[in-house]
Amino acid sequence: MIEHIQGENNSDTMDVKSFILFLLVGAIAGWLTGKILRGKGFGLIANLVIGVIGSFLGGLLAQFIGLSGSGVIADIAIALGGSIVLVYLLGLVKK
Repeated sequence: MIEHIQGENNSDTMDVKSFILFLLVGAIAGWLTGKILRGKGFGLIANLVIGVIGSFLGGLLAQFIGLSGSGVIADIAIALGGSIVLVYLLGLVKK
């Protein structure tokens, strides 16, 4: 069984539970983004991709403006914010 997922420099490790929680937060954020912006979700895989990329973007934006939080609710809120920004930017590029 896989116990750790290691980054390139081997100092960044994420256990399997954290990775699954990260994916779950991403899926929830992607689904909520779909509900807010379209009135329905984008589909399971698209929700996951949008949410995971949005999590990274939201984390960067939160650090940039000085926001911080702890816990799953804060993680979902930051991921949701990043996901909404991501979908908005993608919409601008698409036009």
